[in-house]
Amino acid sequence: MALAIGLRGHHLLCLLGYRGMGYSAQFCENMTAIYETLRSQPETLIRIVLGPDDLCAAYPKDQESHCEGRTVYQRDAEIVEKLGLQVGMERSWSSICTQVAKHVAPSDIGHLCATCRWQSYGVCAEGVRIIAEGGELPAVPDKQAQ
Repeated sequence: MALAIGLRGHHLLCLLGYRGMGYSAQFCENMTAIYETLRSQPETLIRIVLGPDDLCAAYPKDQESHCEGRTVYQRDAEIVEKLGLQVGMERSWSSICTQVAKHVAPSDIGHLCATCRWQSYGVCAEGVRIIAEGGELPAVPDKQAQ
């Protein structure tokens, strides 16, 4: 059986809003690969981790990392609690999406993710709305086609 993808709390919501934007080309390649795996294989196991995860692993080494920041850990803890999950749990991506649909409203993103630089784009709130309405997340836009 495949290993679970390790994700920290706030990345459970970030992935819902991922539309191909990120910190570097390498970061986007990694996030796109994880996003598309979860989109196409929703029974993929996710392990909730404390601290840097499989997305943080591709954070650019030449940029100031926020992965160990206090506010990031606080955001992780608040989101994990809101979803009724715990660090160390393994759940399928579809199960996590069910928890999001039950416990998070698009309007919660403004509070939960107030300090996030990506929050103002509105894509995470849109992702929460799509999941809450039972929809499917869109494919990541092809950058070459734009």
